[in-house]
Amino acid sequence: MKKLIDFITDEVTKAFVEAGYDEKYGRVTLSNRPDLCEYQCNGAMAAAKENHCAPFVISDKVAEILSGNEMFSMVESVKPGFLNLKLSEGYLASYMNGMQEDEGRFGCDKAEDPMTILVDYGGPNIAKPLHVGHLRSAIIGESVKRIGAYMGHHMIGDVHLGDWGLQLGLIITELKARKPKLTYFDENYEGEYPAEAPFTISELEEIYPYASGKSKKDEAYKEAAMQATYELQQGRRGYRALLEQIINVSVTDLKKNYENLNVHFELWKGESDAQPYIPAMVQKMKDDGFAYISDGALVVDVKEETDTKEVPPCMILKSDGASLYNTTDLATMVWRVQDYNPDMMIYLTDKRQELYFTQVFRCARKTGIVRPEVGLKHIGFGTMNGKDGKPFKTRQGGVMRLEYLLNEVNEEMQEKISENQKAKEDLAMTPEEAEKIAKTVALAAIKYGDLSNQASKDYIFDIDRFTSFEGNTGPYILYTIVRIKSILTKYEALGKTLPGPKDHVIRPAHNASEKDLMLVLSRYNAVIENAFEETAPHKLCAYIYELANAFNSFYHETKILAEADEETQRAYIGDLLLCKGILEACIDMLGFEAPDRM
Repeated sequence: MKKLIDFITDEVTKAFVEAGYDEKYGRVTLSNRPDLCEYQCNGAMAAAKENHCAPFVISDKVAEILSGNEMFSMVESVKPGFLNLKLSEGYLASYMNGMQEDEGRFGCDKAEDPMTILVDYGGPNIAKPLHVGHLRSAIIGESVKRIGAYMGHHMIGDVHLGDWGLQLGLIITELKARKPKLTYFDENYEGEYPAEAPFTISELEEIYPYASGKSKKDEAYKEAAMQATYELQQGRRGYRALLEQIINVSVTDLKKNYENLNVHFELWKGESDAQPYIPAMVQKMKDDGFAYISDGALVVDVKEETDTKEVPPCMILKSDGASLYNTTDLATMVWRVQDYNPDMMIYLTDKRQELYFTQVFRCARKTGIVRPEVGLKHIGFGTMNGKDGKPFKTRQGGVMRLEYLLNEVNEEMQEKISENQKAKEDLAMTPEEAEKIAKTVALAAIKYGDLSNQASKDYIFDIDRFTSFEGNTGPYILYTIVRIKSILTKYEALGKTLPGPKDHVIRPAHNASEKDLMLVLSRYNAVIENAFEETAPHKLCAYIYELANAFNSFYHETKILAEADEETQRAYIGDLLLCKGILEACIDMLGFEAPDRM
């Protein structure tokens, strides 16, 4: 369905052409003075320079041509040459009915040429618990993926596990010290290795920090860990079997934790999956003349003439021949292109890695790993800080495990749900229902609290503010949806049937607050399209907050269920159904859902 602003622009453009001016001046935008008008066109200002006349002469002519157009209830030329526009209530209602008829999409068309887009938004290390540092990547990446899928693109999420390097050598070394008789350490063993891992996730999570700490004090221990890492990477059979066990146990735990965040990956690949592609990739870089030796290391130049800052070469192999993150990320691109041939790859990491991804992307393009037309995008996100403005920590000063943070927000929300129950006698819930609702609302509080901020900016994680039922918060959005559900349930309890999508019950607005609501609803397809194009979930949050405010203003000023006129009441219900559908579609793209009551 065509965007409303495009319909308006078409009409204004026709008027400019009819008045004798170029069509390029007919562009319409949302008004930056909503107290004066709903839409505006500033084209006369630019046209005046080309036509050597005062801008208002042009805007007056265009306004006169548009004055009889049924699309508008007001067309006003304002000096020095602005066009102020208001839509007619009838035209707006007609557009709303078209949105309602497009069930589930609400006027938002799917992409005509769907792309395959691979989103790399995990990055946890195996054998370690998820901590708050993993939160932003998971939340933003999941939303970017969902928005793309809603737009009709084939979205593939990859967790991209950190399952290679010294951390594995440390685990193997410590495990060998504790359980030396395991068959994995017998170089002469040729049989099948046990199907069950010789450790639990809890043991793994204790082993790694212990081994890491010991390696910093014991040089011989560190040397042993480095040797174990080398043997693992050279394909030692028992160590490779251990790696598989470590990955399996870790992934099982990670899936459980990501599930609590309502985050899902299509691929559970890791750095180890890229290793088989490295030798051929490196050889091709050498053969094609891109890679050369500099200070003993193998590098590829990636600087460009237009650079205003120094961009160092991309290092492919260290002087000892070992691979780096650069190597692994480039080899990962090789298999992604080979297996999925994506049109775009999106990476989510801390914004401090911007230079790193500039190097890797340029290297991938220069060496032909990706086609020139493949999009490569890095979404660098800011830091999640505590109320002191510093990176979020536990009360003891350590990095907080993600599950502990979720539990803390869940507990806070359970208290608020409990208080709400006491205040409303008709809101009696079983403990189980209250707990389930609290978890649903808590997740919305966390996700909305993060996503409502522009990704690149740091933000303060404030549990009290995020769990509030008032203001720009997830619980406020959910409370609005629950309020709409309640009204619709009461409407049906009166023995009335909810209108279907093709019933076209929405009528011209009866008051200013209803028109304001309809104007916000009408922008849905434009907002989703823009949020996808700019990979900007925060724009979706800003929209639903505006929509929730518009609905609540309408609700407080309109007696919906007490309305005596059946057609008017049915039109109100049509507004509510459209509002509910759009809010639910949006929060699904943000990665959370609404309960039936709160």
